[in-house]
Amino acid sequence: MAVRFGEKLQVEIYGTSHGPCIGVKICGIPEGWRIDRSVLQDFLNRRAPGRNAWSTARKEADRPEFLSGVKPVSDTGQAEDQAAGPADVLETTGEPLVCEIRNTNVRPQDYEKTAVVPRPAHADYPAWVKYGRIESGGGPFSARLTAALCIAGGICLQQLEAQGIRICAHIASIGSCRDAALDPMAEVTPEISPEFPVIDPAAGEAMKEIIAEVKAAGDSIGGSIECMICGMPAGAGEPLFGSIESRICQTVFAVPAVKGIEFGAGFEVAGMKGSENNDAFVIAEGASGPVVRTETNRHGGILGGLASGMPIVFRTAMKPTPSIALPQRSVDLTAMEETELVVEGRHDPCIVPRAVPCIEAAAAIAIADVLLTE
Repeated sequence: MAVRFGEKLQVEIYGTSHGPCIGVKICGIPEGWRIDRSVLQDFLNRRAPGRNAWSTARKEADRPEFLSGVKPVSDTGQAEDQAAGPADVLETTGEPLVCEIRNTNVRPQDYEKTAVVPRPAHADYPAWVKYGRIESGGGPFSARLTAALCIAGGICLQQLEAQGIRICAHIASIGSCRDAALDPMAEVTPEISPEFPVIDPAAGEAMKEIIAEVKAAGDSIGGSIECMICGMPAGAGEPLFGSIESRICQTVFAVPAVKGIEFGAGFEVAGMKGSENNDAFVIAEGASGPVVRTETNRHGGILGGLASGMPIVFRTAMKPTPSIALPQRSVDLTAMEETELVVEGRHDPCIVPRAVPCIEAAAAIAIADVLLTE
């Protein structure tokens, strides 16, 4: 399976939704990266299930256990040469970093009906053709594995922030309800509440009502997420296959609900003239003197695959959770007969709120890899 990403920073994700654990192995991580365990835990808690009314009822602590590649940092700030214990701050050793999360609230029995009956909009049928089985909860195709993605991304976010690069995302829309947009000209990312990540609280309350309505009807709803990266140095990246867009797309599409992505003005450019789309270059006053900027940011901070020095802005389209309580048509793969399926188990009526940190994590992994290849 293609469970690895990265040129210099190689991230490998393993495990299954209802297996004993999920985890991540990171090779190429430099020596000396600091990891604040409490900051990482807070980040993982934003994605963790069972924390509110708009997520799945499955409850998992999602506490990361570091198995290798780190050592604790003493009160004096010096790294101690011993196995990582409960220290608040860890430091990478330069060796492969391995970290796991134990699955504690598994219920594979919920998926007995779908062992031979593929769930619509899931990977069940093509997985059956390729591997000869349908695993409980989707196995490696489950969104549960985004917890491991968030471990790697959470570590990268801390390192990027230490370099002056900040990444934030918010719920851009749920159904037809839209949040205020991020300012594509902002020099710093805004503070957004982790509890329900929107800019406009009124829009957030309306979104919660939409989620409650579809949940009560046994249905689900999709939406979109907007993400911004501030502080990216101009010139970073590579053309063609090494472009920043290419790398972000590859990591972002590791989040199972993502069905589309656009940068800057995105698909709106198809209806523009060049005079409308082009961002004029200007001279602005920077912290250490004059700097080149653009007057607008329809290009979304990337030109020719390279960072322009403007904020990188992209949006992702998130599909509705495919596991719904309503009856759906499917087929019995052993009898080769059409049948009706009612999916059981615990599922999010809307995956978008919990996917916000996943998009931040995916972007952080891609950007960290870009900078390590410079």
